[in-house]
Amino acid sequence: MADPRHQKLAEVLIQYSLGIRHGEKLIIYAQHSAAPLVREVHRAALRAGAYPRARISLGPPDRVDALLDVTLREGSAEQLGYISDLERLEAEHFDAYLFIHANENTKELSEIDPQRLALAMQSSGPLRRRMLERTAAGAARWCGTLFPTQAYAQEAGMSLGDYENFVFAAALLDEVDPSAAWQRVGEAQQQIADFLIEHDGIRIVAPDTDITYRVGGRRWISASGQHNMPDGEVYSAPIEDSVNGRVRFSFPAIYAGQTVEDIRLTFRDGKVVEASAGRGQDRLLALLDQDAGARYVGEVAFGLNDHIRRFTNHPLFDEKIGGTMHMALGFTYPECGGKNQSSLHWDMICDLRQGQVYADGQLCYVDGKFVM
Repeated sequence: MADPRHQKLAEVLIQYSLGIRHGEKLIIYAQHSAAPLVREVHRAALRAGAYPRARISLGPPDRVDALLDVTLREGSAEQLGYISDLERLEAEHFDAYLFIHANENTKELSEIDPQRLALAMQSSGPLRRRMLERTAAGAARWCGTLFPTQAYAQEAGMSLGDYENFVFAAALLDEVDPSAAWQRVGEAQQQIADFLIEHDGIRIVAPDTDITYRVGGRRWISASGQHNMPDGEVYSAPIEDSVNGRVRFSFPAIYAGQTVEDIRLTFRDGKVVEASAGRGQDRLLALLDQDAGARYVGEVAFGLNDHIRRFTNHPLFDEKIGGTMHMALGFTYPECGGKNQSSLHWDMICDLRQGQVYADGQLCYVDGKFVM
């Protein structure tokens, strides 16, 4: 029997997150494990009068290579850097992009040479940037979500049933009208974004962390289900050379299925000048050195989803944990006004439930909550 929550999530994704309209072209990037949700999304898109198409991957999710794991292990440098005309056409042609993650093995890329992984990610960077440019210009929309699998449940330390309940509750599917609930979330978060946009200097103090950055002239955005589902954060882009100080990311940082733990970074004039990790030091340095923009911060954000209270080893949820902040090294979202360019975008999460945030010297956040 089909899970009615798949249909409910599909309706939220099509009607609210992506706002699909009659005649629009939608592409769905998904792993084969997500077939039940893909079917419901396809059906909801047809009902909206759209033209949906699906690209199904047999390995880790990647919009360029449906067999990314095989290419990473056996491809030449030229093959790792190859982008086909089809991918270029997709980046320009579709009105909306939906990414559905559904890993059956979250460690599939854990033994891949970090430099080969960095090369593959670097090659797809121009397509990613083009899609973000189109999004910022209003020519396209995108959203990413997750379909619960045994692998994700195991990573989170839950049974599959409990993990499904967690995922769907975080997406507010328990609400009678999830779309209306997300609109209310957006309104509440907008008050925080409006406060932050009136300030320039931000200082964050937490255990092993004392870091500052400037955001004057940059836009703070309330993320309430348009680009991620579930969602729940406010984010911006710091002035590129303004980040200074030290930060310890108290949660593991995951990138392309590879985990780096206990990351400590020191910034000077925007750039990472010291970097260490309790586990995964080689991976950390390989990703930081993959291009000129990888050592600069492209995104700063505060997690605000109080339905997510525990770490699950998946950034879609973990960066939204209520009472946290995250910083992403690498490319920035153009709609924030940022300028940093990189093929990397790596979110790293810091627990602020024993922390404080100051905006132009004013205490505005204490122990996981804004107090403006």
